[in-house]
Amino acid sequence: MPSTKSGHPEIFRFTVSPRQPKDPRSLGYLADAHALGITSLTRLVCNDLYFIEGSLQAYQAEKLASSLLSNNITQAVTWQRVGEEATGKPPGGQSRDEKVVVEVALRPGVTDPVAEEIVRSARVMGIAQVQRASTGLRFELYGAMTARDVDLLTHRLLANSVIHRSEVGEIQPIFPVDAKASTKIEWFPIRDMSDEALIDLSRSRRAALDLAEMQAIQAYFCKVGRDMTDVELECLAQTWSEHCVHKTFKAIISISNYENLPIQLQAAYPGGTVDNIMKSFLKSATDTICAPWVRSAFVDNAGIIEYDGFNEISFKVETHNHPSAIEPFGGANTGVGGVIRDVLGVSAKPIAATDVLCFGPQTVSIDDLPEGVLHPRRVQAGVVAGVQDYGNKIGIPTVSGAILYDEGYTANPLVYCGCVGIAPKDAHPRTPQAGDHVIVIGGKTGRDGLRGATFSSMTMDAQTGEVAGASVQIGDPITEKGLVEVVLRARDANLYHAITDCGAGGLSSAVGEMAGVIGAEVDLQHVRLKYSGLAPWEIWLSEAQERMVLAVPQSNLTNLANICKTFDVDLTDIGTFQPTGRLVVRYGDQILLNLENDFLHHGIPQRRLQAIIPREQGRSQPVTMSSSLDPAQALLRLLGHPNIASKEAVIRIYDHEVQGGTLLKPLVGVAGDAPGDAVVLKPVGTRGQVALALSAGINAEYGKVDTYRMAASVIDEAVRNAVAVGANPDRIAILDNFCWGDPLRAEVLGDLLEAARGCYDTSLLHRVPFISGKDSFNNEYLGKDGARHSIPPTLLISAIGLLDDISQAVSMDLKTPGAVLYLVGSFKPDWGGSHFHLVSGSSGGGVPVVDTINPQIYRRLFQAIQNGWVNACHDLSEGGLAVAAAEMCIGGRLGLDLRLEANQGLLGLFGETNGCLLVEVPENLTKVFENIFEGLPIARLGIVISEPCLRIESGNLLINLPMEDLLVAWKGNSRVSISSNLQGEKG
Repeated sequence: MPSTKSGHPEIFRFTVSPRQPKDPRSLGYLADAHALGITSLTRLVCNDLYFIEGSLQAYQAEKLASSLLSNNITQAVTWQRVGEEATGKPPGGQSRDEKVVVEVALRPGVTDPVAEEIVRSARVMGIAQVQRASTGLRFELYGAMTARDVDLLTHRLLANSVIHRSEVGEIQPIFPVDAKASTKIEWFPIRDMSDEALIDLSRSRRAALDLAEMQAIQAYFCKVGRDMTDVELECLAQTWSEHCVHKTFKAIISISNYENLPIQLQAAYPGGTVDNIMKSFLKSATDTICAPWVRSAFVDNAGIIEYDGFNEISFKVETHNHPSAIEPFGGANTGVGGVIRDVLGVSAKPIAATDVLCFGPQTVSIDDLPEGVLHPRRVQAGVVAGVQDYGNKIGIPTVSGAILYDEGYTANPLVYCGCVGIAPKDAHPRTPQAGDHVIVIGGKTGRDGLRGATFSSMTMDAQTGEVAGASVQIGDPITEKGLVEVVLRARDANLYHAITDCGAGGLSSAVGEMAGVIGAEVDLQHVRLKYSGLAPWEIWLSEAQERMVLAVPQSNLTNLANICKTFDVDLTDIGTFQPTGRLVVRYGDQILLNLENDFLHHGIPQRRLQAIIPREQGRSQPVTMSSSLDPAQALLRLLGHPNIASKEAVIRIYDHEVQGGTLLKPLVGVAGDAPGDAVVLKPVGTRGQVALALSAGINAEYGKVDTYRMAASVIDEAVRNAVAVGANPDRIAILDNFCWGDPLRAEVLGDLLEAARGCYDTSLLHRVPFISGKDSFNNEYLGKDGARHSIPPTLLISAIGLLDDISQAVSMDLKTPGAVLYLVGSFKPDWGGSHFHLVSGSSGGGVPVVDTINPQIYRRLFQAIQNGWVNACHDLSEGGLAVAAAEMCIGGRLGLDLRLEANQGLLGLFGETNGCLLVEVPENLTKVFENIFEGLPIARLGIVISEPCLRIESGNLLINLPMEDLLVAWKGNSRVSISSNLQGEKG
């Protein structure tokens, strides 16, 4: 068989080129390059590279080239043995322009799921000689570029040095090697360390532990009379991290300015102290509501509610902010994969994914970016590609989300990933038994994802990308698809007593948490590795993706192994659960970790923090308004604002219909391009007419002004959106995701307290319990000016509600000329945090209040929908009434002729309010519709007209815009380039 002169198998290089001159991916890279200011680049061609090692015959290489690695219709492929001439010629001919070639490949140790699938697929094709594979990209750059241009292109657009290596010219392939772990451990004489040495140790190991926490660890090892291993330090740092234990939410918080607060604020914080935000506000609200249909809240990997009497629904939303800032594709990709495993961790089948994304302005100059910060265009492209890649490949619809833009997210994007699951009632076992085996199923363990929990608990600086590069992972949705199939079959066969996923902290968190109620002993030499040289602490802490841990009795091991073999999923037995109350980790005969469960999980000192409550909360600021604003132009500018404009370019690349359960989609209307208020799902195979509604509320502009009212507003918006499609307001549960700055700063913590108080009050007002949540702190960045830059306080509220009858679901698009349009709800528009300010340069006002009458409005509206009296319904949110009306026109491609009260003016058109919706009602049903709202605020605004335009009169103000103008404004800013990430272009 052919081989190299050294006797090793040969290496084959395959180059796959686009046949069409206007290749969309290449054009996307070109547009991004021009956006970065590199206009000397006149043409770019992006090719895929594949390197395969194996003793292949020529016909086998040709078969791989034509049948596996390329699409003959759209792509041309050349291949060669490394060091020889290529077969065939790439399409397109020669260019007279000067050409520079840059090739990019993954660094050693970075997960390459496409390469793994090449090896597997080749064997399925009968080409067993393929031993290893690796992938990359080849960029052909044309134009009169300087060396600086090429370097800037390479490092700002074509490659991310955290995970990629690059070369001008041809790059040499690197393959994974046979895996064997290191047995080296490090001992720390912690008993003899000074306070300064303790802090230095925490800092040097990036443990993110403060002095009190390090002193508690020191006291423990003084008590047991021995030094501490690196495995024990890393395990404690992970377990005690902000990400895992939520120590800010559990802290004792003293309000420094309590005596100077207004009386009403003092009354909200009796004694000026809050002991545990979680218990005092979020969990307290859920306990007070005590909804009988909530089956699990703040206990499992995901919150769980009753569905149809036979099934239960789980829901979890996570954040993956810091990893996405460093490596956007991998951060978002593994964020999706991780939250899917959270749902799998409650023994549920994943049925839908959600994504809410916050980015910096896409037009920011590259010269204005701090050192080490990726351009927001690149961040968005990578994040969106990561979400698409995982959801589409694993076969889970991405159905609900939002995209926001703000300067505060330039260096620190926010990536909220959610997943919904379904399971038979009482099918989730939770308690490992003595003698159960500690079973790991799924992917192998690598160095990817080290210290992710502590990394996410620290402020990023200009060196974060270099120091924390190992905290970033690349997902493998194909492996996770097999994991899903195995877990569901194992659940139905009752093969395990407990299950959880390897999330932040990997085996350390998964095994540690499961063993926390009993004890366990683990041997790391049994863990399957991706490559050689991993230290024991790296094996224990790695967050390598697509792994679950199960507690399996001996009698069920064979059956579980057979299921795993069917789906080509690895199974490894790494230890047993034992009733010792201790966690013991070995490598062979060497003990690496031996800790009492009580200390590991309950030994962390409760933090004591100081907060300053902002006195201006709830106050309206003087309004500064431009007198020359034209209402029609203001509306067009609002429709074109990135936060409001169409997100169709992103939504279309997600598969939101796979699994066949999506009734109301994220885009609705006659052309399928208008923004739905919520999506409606009916999982395939479920009984009766009950369906699910998924919605969200988020508004960072409000958070900049008043965090209490922001929290109240986003809860009200999430509930309002769900009710708008027909959800029962008495069967809605919510999830909270706080993304904040450094909680050790008193002003930041004061804003957090006010937001939590807003959550408590509004949850009780609407009787919507919290069932799960997640906080993400230290979303700050040390800029090149040396100052801290924080994101705006951002709270995402995700809502999941039940529709009693799926046939009554309502969309927002106008339906019938001659129908009447009503405004229902307490219409109290205000200017604070409004998008009108963003497009007009005005300022002032207060954040809209949440009226106590809102729950009554929503319940009456629900009754009207149930009675079949509503054609269409759309909530008022960003941009106010005029934007909501324009969106309804776009959805139905019909017109509206509306009259506002003469004294409302610009505020009535563009001021923002809570609790209000526009409702289309058939003319013959207007009387019964008005009667059902008797005693509540309701206004008849006008009628639906067949002429596709929007007319609104309010005193001497007039908007009269044709549909064409609305559509151009709405869609003109919607293009998103999905180009700039190596992994995002694969598969």
